Amino acid sequence: MNVAVFGGSFNPPHIAHVLACALVLSVEEVDQVLVVPAYKHPFSKSLAPYDDRVTMCELAMAWMPAVAISRVEEELGGESRTLRTLEHLARAHPDWRLRLIIGADIVTEVPRWFGFESIAKLAPPIVLGRAGVDAPGAGPRLLPEVSSTQVREAIARGAWGELRDLVPRQVLRHALDRSLYAAQE
Repeated sequence: MNVAVFGGSFNPPHIAHVLACALVLSVEEVDQVLVVPAYKHPFSKSLAPYDDRVTMCELAMAWMPAVAISRVEEELGGESRTLRTLEHLARAHPDWRLRLIIGADIVTEVPRWFGFESIAKLAPPIVLGRAGVDAPGAGPRLLPEVSSTQVREAIARGAWGELRDLVPRQVLRHALDRSLYAAQE
């Protein structure tokens, strides 16, 4: 089985994450996309609670039959490392042929990743192009120019109307109900 692993903070997931799953399933030789929210970010980014981010991923993407949300990084514990996660998945599922989905915006961070050469051998990357981002090896810029940072900033300002077309409605509802990303007073 061909499995594309889509890891990230998903803090929160937005429409480009949803479209990335649909795009990979549509154009790549992939049977399943495994969405893997980071348990603890290796670059010390501040994140919403893990359970909320997993729930928001489920609300955003799990409606697609070939997309599964994985808690593997919680099971592994500690700081999330892509190489460790992929090695674990490869051991646990020897029948899987792994690929790694990364957005063009992440390509510049790759030199900071632990063991990227090993990652690329274990799960050759699928680099998805995104509007506003120029990266070597990225496909056409099919994904919209939206970021979780932009979404968090709009939520903090209470600019919910700006997010209508950028974030799945169930994700926005969850963020509102749980007061995620609200401005700190």
